[in-house]
Amino acid sequence: MGKLVIISAPSGTGKSTLITRLRAEHPELRLRFSISATSRSPRGTERDGVEYYFFSPEEFRSRIEAGEFLEYEEVYSGRYYGTLRSEVDRCLQEGDNLIFDVDYVGALNIKKAYGASALSIFIKPPSIEELRHRLQGRSTDSEEVIEERIAKATLELEHAEAFDRALVNDDLETCYGELYQLIHTFLSA
Repeated sequence: MGKLVIISAPSGTGKSTLITRLRAEHPELRLRFSISATSRSPRGTERDGVEYYFFSPEEFRSRIEAGEFLEYEEVYSGRYYGTLRSEVDRCLQEGDNLIFDVDYVGALNIKKAYGASALSIFIKPPSIEELRHRLQGRSTDSEEVIEERIAKATLELEHAEAFDRALVNDDLETCYGELYQLIHTFLSA
């Protein structure tokens, strides 16, 4: 039976970089993503059950009402993304360890559903000022978008203590080493 690793962090904290590197450098951890569900149409060569499970907005809402999602979000009006409980359970039964890159609400919902079989980790920036500097350094967002991300990050940071562990990414190498050690120890137990 597999286990779950749930990682959440404000935008610009380095979460995606850490997860990508961890999966690339440590295949022995057998960390994989579950296939998410969405109400948007497939793009390009995307296939149902491969990249996503594709549902109509009506079917997605029906599945929400039936309690089939561990977590979901309506990103735009009628455009949903979420994690199906049945998909997670299937992967765990196959012995896979799953890693999640989700917002704090989804992370806490998944942790609540799986308890001790899940490790929840929150990655914090060294400070809000440093986070603002990182977001500005990307040169991908307007000042307005950056301020929205900072406001959201401030809210997210208020929930960091609800996670099993919180790490500060003030140095990528140090944070990566701590993250690997946490996950390795959890999966080996």
